[in-house]
Amino acid sequence: MTTIRQDDLIDSVADALQFISYYHPQDFIQALNKAYEKEANPAAKDAMAQILINSRMCAQGHRPICQDTGIVTVKLKVGMNVQWDADMSVTDMVNEGVRRAYNNPDNVLRASILEDPDGARKNTGDNTPAVIHYEIVPGDTVDVYVAAKGGGSEAKSKFAMLNPSDSVVDWVLEMVPKMGAGWCPPGMLGIGIGGTAEKAMLLAKESLLDPIDIQELQERGASNRAEELRLELYDKVNKLGIGAQGLGGLTTVLDVKVRDYPTHAANKAVAIIPNCAATRHTHFTLDGSGAARQTPPKLEDWPEITREAGANTRRVNLDEVTREDVLGWQPGETLLLNGKMLTGRDAAHKKMVDILARGEKLPVDLQGRFIYYVGPVDPVREEVVGPAGPTTATRMDKFTRTMLEETGLLGMIGKAERGPAAIDAIRDNQAVYLMAVGGAAYLVAQAIKDAKVVAFPELGMEAIYEFDVQDMPVTVAVDSKGESVHNTGPLIWKHKIEEGEVQG
Repeated sequence: MTTIRQDDLIDSVADALQFISYYHPQDFIQALNKAYEKEANPAAKDAMAQILINSRMCAQGHRPICQDTGIVTVKLKVGMNVQWDADMSVTDMVNEGVRRAYNNPDNVLRASILEDPDGARKNTGDNTPAVIHYEIVPGDTVDVYVAAKGGGSEAKSKFAMLNPSDSVVDWVLEMVPKMGAGWCPPGMLGIGIGGTAEKAMLLAKESLLDPIDIQELQERGASNRAEELRLELYDKVNKLGIGAQGLGGLTTVLDVKVRDYPTHAANKAVAIIPNCAATRHTHFTLDGSGAARQTPPKLEDWPEITREAGANTRRVNLDEVTREDVLGWQPGETLLLNGKMLTGRDAAHKKMVDILARGEKLPVDLQGRFIYYVGPVDPVREEVVGPAGPTTATRMDKFTRTMLEETGLLGMIGKAERGPAAIDAIRDNQAVYLMAVGGAAYLVAQAIKDAKVVAFPELGMEAIYEFDVQDMPVTVAVDSKGESVHNTGPLIWKHKIEEGEVQG
């Protein structure tokens, strides 16, 4: 009989969440570096360089890899011989660990969890509650798997109840392009097959805890149907040419994981859950000897990478830029932004559109300005702002035409592609959409030299800030004519791969 103390579980969960907020799993770094080295598309290669540089910086500075520090998922395998020395429930212990991790003053993590999800959507303030799963198993230890999943990648999850004769491969290849780039590729795809609807989703989520080992599987060959699917999908998904951040390229997925489970004769449940470039998970075991502590990797395990300004890099002064200037910006062009920009995401856009609908004046003047879709982490120590990477831009699509036509907004900055309605509005108003790299939040924050809240302080991380930036790197993703690199890039690179012009 093993006795597990209450504080040992709480401290171990808190330590694990702090650890994964700034340390990528080493298998991810190695796989991403291999993809970076072989990438032929300069834009995709630069995006991967930013992710790798950001990862090393976070490991050094112990600050979050991504501003979206995730919703916490915890799975516990509890031995049947375990006894608890505790006055809290195991669920309450786990949530207390989450609470302590996210409120750690040395590395504050962003609280993103909202209660009353279809009503008031009020932030709980400490990122609780976690999503917790239990399995009772033989033994006298407690195995704990901890993950923090970003909302952008979770939003791209897919599920279908296929007919038994339907092809899983065909369905996945249909779904992945529809996922767009909001899940921040390159990353992993977790696929669950079988069981019931909820079991397939759990299988997909659990598979993302496995290490990246597709190269080993390629060398030894498949030994079952799940492994056959992994190999086939890894090859065929990458041949889609979607590439890093959806810009087109050779690597869209670093690995594909497949788990299956027996199912009803009439059903074939299939789920896809992607893991983004901010892959965050770890595991520890409690055996009664005390709290578990994560072992830090060595800094030399990260590749030494530097970015070089290309020939098509343009430096832009946001305080002086005009609509005429924007007309000359080309799709895929790299810009270095300088000067003052505003921020605003879902809640701020909803409030602004409501104010405009009432015929009232906005609290900030957007005429000729750029707005950055971001909800930053709170600063610590000498920081002016915490990690501040972009959020998924498509969530703002329904507000775009109103914002452009009624405020004089000149441009927007966000993550991934824009939908047809937003592209039409951008073209009609001769505006522009710029893309910042998802998964490089700490790197982006280094370009922010000043930050202050200028409207809606009650929204917390969703308040409107004014940032003063210096050489913040972005890509022209939708130009003033409505051409989108997220539409053209993957098509170009899919053709290059099919024609054998490049080798994946």
